[in-house]
Amino acid sequence: MHYVAVIDKDPDSAFGIRFPEAPGCFSAADRFEDILPNAIEALTLYFEDGEEGEARGLEAVREEVAEDIAAGAFLMLVPHVPGRRRTVRVNLSLDKGLLDTLDEAARMRGMSRSAFVAKAAAREIQNPAG
Repeated sequence: MHYVAVIDKDPDSAFGIRFPEAPGCFSAADRFEDILPNAIEALTLYFEDGEEGEARGLEAVREEVAEDIAAGAFLMLVPHVPGRRRTVRVNLSLDKGLLDTLDEAARMRGMSRSAFVAKAAAREIQNPAG
């Protein structure tokens, strides 16, 4: 699930991060590259009690904050992985060499295969650029 963040910056200030779809959820970042990690952390803390908001999508939020955008704000999709507090069994098909290497990496970290894959997937979702 992705939430839309409105990012704005006044001269000589940090980037302000707010979420129209999650009232009261906000953050800030001194550097541009810190916007996404700080926004992810803000959403995680905001939804810590387990209640999820309603992600309305980019176009709905864009219309709502059109004046802010005209004044220089920009929008960013921020991934949120809801904690469901239950595990679900799934089947994955992987190349045998990749699976062997994955198992070795998990073992080296003292993790199960499932925990390793879950952590790697969450990291990839939250850091899509790399």
